[in-house]
Amino acid sequence: MKRILDYQKILGADKNTTLSEMKTTYRNVMKECHPDKVQDNEEARLAAEEKSVKVIEAYHFLVSISPETAKQNLESYLEVISNNVVSNYEYKNQVLRLDFSNGISYEYFGVPKDIYNKLCQSDSQARFARRKICSVFIYRVVTQQPVS
Repeated sequence: MKRILDYQKILGADKNTTLSEMKTTYRNVMKECHPDKVQDNEEARLAAEEKSVKVIEAYHFLVSISPETAKQNLESYLEVISNNVVSNYEYKNQVLRLDFSNGISYEYFGVPKDIYNKLCQSDSQARFARRKICSVFIYRVVTQQPVS
């Protein structure tokens, strides 16, 4: 969740910011901090380059977790979580990564440790995830390499 808040701060966004508003803000911020605007001062150019990398990263991350993106991808998301088993999972700092048997992985944000522990103890991680994680927490796809 800290990462989400940090990225929202960089772009001046919140959970209600639409994709079009975020795109406009992103473009305006990039115009201000673009490294090409600073040609004569190497130190300032490097600072601008570093800031622009953070802005780009923040924008792409926030787009990936936006409700609009989730709505656009809902059909394929439901297909993945319904028709595949959880082949692996990893938990760190309230971020849970679920790898499904078709090669697609999702990150879920703000997952409490007790939910993770229950997932580990569950007879069926896929069923537990569908009921207690997939429809509850903010998520984003992190890999899209379906197994042939």
